[in-house]
Amino acid sequence: MFRLRSLRVLATAAIPFLVAAFQYALPGSQQNVRSSNSLSHVQTGVDVLEADGFAPLRGRRVGLITNQTGVDSRGRRTIDLLAHARGVKLVALFSPEHGIAGRADAVVENARDAATGLTIYSLYGATRRPTTDMLRGIDALVFDIQDAGVRFYTYVTTMAYCMEESAKQHIAFFVLDRPDPFGGEAIEGPVLDPGRTSFTGYFSMPVRYGMTMGELARMFNAENKIGADLHVVAMRGWHRRESYDQTGLAWIPPSPNLPTLNAMFLYPGIEVLQVGGVSVGRGTNTPFEMIGAPWIRGEELAEALSRRKLSVVTFAPAEFTPSQQAYAGRVCHGVSITIVNRGTFKPMLMGLEIAEALHRLYPEQFQLEKIVGLLGSQSTVDRLERGDEPAAIVEGWSSDLEKFRQLRAKYLLYD
Repeated sequence: MFRLRSLRVLATAAIPFLVAAFQYALPGSQQNVRSSNSLSHVQTGVDVLEADGFAPLRGRRVGLITNQTGVDSRGRRTIDLLAHARGVKLVALFSPEHGIAGRADAVVENARDAATGLTIYSLYGATRRPTTDMLRGIDALVFDIQDAGVRFYTYVTTMAYCMEESAKQHIAFFVLDRPDPFGGEAIEGPVLDPGRTSFTGYFSMPVRYGMTMGELARMFNAENKIGADLHVVAMRGWHRRESYDQTGLAWIPPSPNLPTLNAMFLYPGIEVLQVGGVSVGRGTNTPFEMIGAPWIRGEELAEALSRRKLSVVTFAPAEFTPSQQAYAGRVCHGVSITIVNRGTFKPMLMGLEIAEALHRLYPEQFQLEKIVGLLGSQSTVDRLERGDEPAAIVEGWSSDLEKFRQLRAKYLLYD
């Protein structure tokens, strides 16, 4: 409950995501999805594939890489659609981080899909790539997962690794495209440093890249010379200017800690702070909508951030107790964050402002140097340590962002 000077949040880690999950599991839930999506003017890749009678996959033995976000406009799982599609033989399933249901927050084991009886091979367990044995007998891999629009979100790398393995095995690769949640125009954040590629940074691109998974696949395939037999089933009706909340599509949380679009919009700038030693609200009802730690003074931090006059976002003192990860079970003091205008909100600029304030106010506790892991730019961290203004640091990204903008232009599919 909000108060003028403080905010206390009763932490229940599972509540927001389980509520979202139950909406799709309870009787009548498919009607709820239909009602939401019936207002959408956007057909995602799976809708287009379905409308075309699954023609590109006829006569093929298919492996499907998917999770709970892989549904059509009527809320039906892509798994079930392909399992019953005439002329298509679905033979295996593959799941990314968080598993096929998107509920796991740890290593995921192989499993079996109850409805189809098919094996679900985990790509976030013993291996993060499909093995030769997993791909045996498959002649088409289909990828249908909603992305988060952020470089360090692992679904991007999972797709790229699957493309690499499909190329080695001469297996056709299909991407059923979905919107970038932030829209396809704004790009923001530093470009990944050379030599920092990893599972949370597959390609040298900004934190926010303004591309769909289909567009990314085209870029990775060409620029990294993967050589996959790539086919993108493009959306119909989506325009680059549209963020997810403007599409009319139902939001299905892509992972346990992104239960709402509000959390999604804050995620890029807030997530990078966690490794510095703060809680980002994981294990509360509102992950990424607050930050805190036992050593922060909430009113002091809120006042310092409010003075920065970030007009599209506001800060208020907060107190919460996360039930998982950093400071689980301990009272944290910090700030709650409210977006005033999503259209002009720049989460990476906000993240730098918060990082700079934490470094200046709590230099002994906040470990600024560690945020380079997800931020991906040593020069950005160095400038923060020197005391450079965040706005000036952001301006310093301009040249690299323009080069990236020119590179990505070759691979865009939508106006």
